[in-house]
Amino acid sequence: MQYRIQPVATVSNSRKTIKDDRWAIELSENLHEESLKGLEDFSHIEIIFYFDQVSDDQIQYKARHPRNNQNYPKVGIFAQRGKNRPNKIGITMVELVEVKQRTLIVKGLDAIDGTPIIDMKPVMKEFLPKGVIKQPAWSTDLMKAYWE
Repeated sequence: MQYRIQPVATVSNSRKTIKDDRWAIELSENLHEESLKGLEDFSHIEIIFYFDQVSDDQIQYKARHPRNNQNYPKVGIFAQRGKNRPNKIGITMVELVEVKQRTLIVKGLDAIDGTPIIDMKPVMKEFLPKGVIKQPAWSTDLMKAYWE
């Protein structure tokens, strides 16, 4: 079975590498500007995007060391947030800085210029995890300088 998904927006920036900054997201031309109405009342949104620059031969099906760091244990793609995923789908929770007509300005997006956005949802505290979040030490180490 196959699914057809159309982008709702595109990352629009000159940045070609990930760095914490303000990122622009441009609404697709086929969507009405009113689809963003009310979004400005939220502090954060979830961005679901497609890793369009990952070729099929880069997909990871076996366990590997995250970021090829031999100090980290081998883990499967579903135990990490890498881009080389079977369906090439990424998701990031970002801070919504501003809504300007058909453009969202966000902070904390880890997608590069031209990345297709396939959906956006407001973050509501009721959907956040309850209780303590558990994660292995290697993932904390990997993320300590992620946005630098």
